[in-house]
Amino acid sequence: MSTTWTLTKMRMRLAMRNRAFFFFSFFMPLLFLFGGVGFFTKGSAGWTAYVLGAILTLTVIGSFWGLSVQLVTFREHGVLRRFRLAPVKASDMLSSSIISSYFLTLPIMVIEIVVCRYAFHMRSWGNLWAIFVLVTLGSAAFSAFGLIIASVTNTMQETQMINNLIWMGFLFLSGATIPLALFPGWLQRVALFIPATYLATGLESSATNMASLRELVTDIVALALGLWVAYEISRQLFRWEPEAKAPRRAKVWAVAALVPFIIFGVWENYTGVRLKQINRNYHALSSQMAGFLPGHK
Repeated sequence: MSTTWTLTKMRMRLAMRNRAFFFFSFFMPLLFLFGGVGFFTKGSAGWTAYVLGAILTLTVIGSFWGLSVQLVTFREHGVLRRFRLAPVKASDMLSSSIISSYFLTLPIMVIEIVVCRYAFHMRSWGNLWAIFVLVTLGSAAFSAFGLIIASVTNTMQETQMINNLIWMGFLFLSGATIPLALFPGWLQRVALFIPATYLATGLESSATNMASLRELVTDIVALALGLWVAYEISRQLFRWEPEAKAPRRAKVWAVAALVPFIIFGVWENYTGVRLKQINRNYHALSSQMAGFLPGHK
């Protein structure tokens, strides 16, 4: 455990020295927040909270991209080889990656919530306990997904290509950018198989105080199982040497990280409860928005 904590502190110091980290991890999320609130909410406190949930989701899943690129860079430049000579175990390196990413992400989360509460006059703090649990599990789970990508790709070009494809799916099919209620019915059902959906819908409903206990339990269990499976797979596939190439079967193992979400997706499609909740919340917020429009009686 001491090795993991030492690596965690080192990774955080390295990140804090990187100007690009501050731009993408602090400036960009706040830019999206101000743009989203200014463009979509029209003064509605409910929609401000909804946008906050969406921006928190984008901030959390950003760890997926950052860690995969960082770990591949370490391997290509021989940094991981030096750690191995320390000696450092794969579990130490992976755990420190997840923990450092979480601690670096947490401050911007707090800033986003405080800005919405005081600068944009959000009426309440939302369900802070649910937000904290979802952010914690979500950050760890998507960091673990990023570590899997780093373990199955052989070059930085391949890593970036796969990151782009997966990122686009997370971005546009989860409800983090476009509300799921605006999707056609068949696409809403497909979205229930996307890991980011369980983070986005959970944070959006928690921020707006519309989260049901059943929904929160499902989101928390799905993310926790996803974290456990993804971490174990990344640990098994981890490579220290740049010369060591990932076998083809590694990509099959990587797909296995989606098994928990496939199971939950099948169940949610069967019951239909989550989609009803998502559409009900959206229409409730839309009705609230109508009260802020000029000419509304």
